[in-house]
Amino acid sequence: MEQNRENSNTEVRINKGGPIKVTGKFTLVGAKGDTITPSNSETLYLCACGLSKNKPFCDGSHHEGEISK
Repeated sequence: MEQNRENSNTEVRINKGGPIKVTGKFTLVGAKGDTITPSNSETLYLCACGLSKNKPFCDGSHHEGEISK
């Protein structure tokens, strides 16, 4: 059964060189099966670069790499 994209409440946006933005209604489940409840459950940014000190969430560390280039 295919879901109508216009009626979807969740969006996952992949940003080139930056974090993954998730908006809408969702549940975030960790690698061990634990539910992770972010402070803002309507929008969050997930680390895509691997530099965040607050994984799985983005802390802006990808910007530090841009400065040194």
